Amino acid sequence: MHSLDGRKIVVASHNEGKLREFAELMGPFGFEAKSAKDYGLPEPDETGTTFEENAYIKALAAARATGLPALSDDSGLCVDALDGAPGVYTANWAETPEGARDFAMAMQRTEVALQAVRAASPEQRKGRFVAVICLAFPDGEAEYYRGEVEGTLVWPPRGELGFGYDPVFLPDGHEKTFGEMTAQEKHGWKPGQPTALSHRARAFQKFAEARLAAPGPA
Repeated sequence: MHSLDGRKIVVASHNEGKLREFAELMGPFGFEAKSAKDYGLPEPDETGTTFEENAYIKALAAARATGLPALSDDSGLCVDALDGAPGVYTANWAETPEGARDFAMAMQRTEVALQAVRAASPEQRKGRFVAVICLAFPDGEAEYYRGEVEGTLVWPPRGELGFGYDPVFLPDGHEKTFGEMTAQEKHGWKPGQPTALSHRARAFQKFAEARLAAPGPA
């Protein structure tokens, strides 16, 4: 198993929301975490059919380009009534003809799909956010950490915090959508605290417990 003693890691993403969340999660551990965007790296084509495959594509590309260990996640919303869609194509549902991403449009598209299958009651609108974190090294070695959070799809969207589909996702046992939660409420985890809330925080918690030493100096 490769070491992370160098305390430098690349976050293989250009997504500003993800980069912000990773910065908040990595902060207590004293790592120098720069993004693929900071290194001027292009975004590789995500041609995988699973979250694990796409996370590996991104992490390996960044690791080989920089010679440093790289951390990536692939995540998505899986809706039971839609046979698991949008799933690994969650970001694709937000793509506009101009090549930008419009998540208000993506949330509307998801709602239209739910209405088309007559998913009206909360029990018919269940789903989960899934995140798979991949830690990859330049030689191709990789490790995977998976986090999931169950919830219900609500409409109309609620809240302007978070990003992506957060405003329509109400996690089980909570009265706020992810779009209404602060970063600390959404992550629900920090070193020394046993339970994470969000899918990305749950995956990161597994990664941290397996691979990170005690938090560095504040």
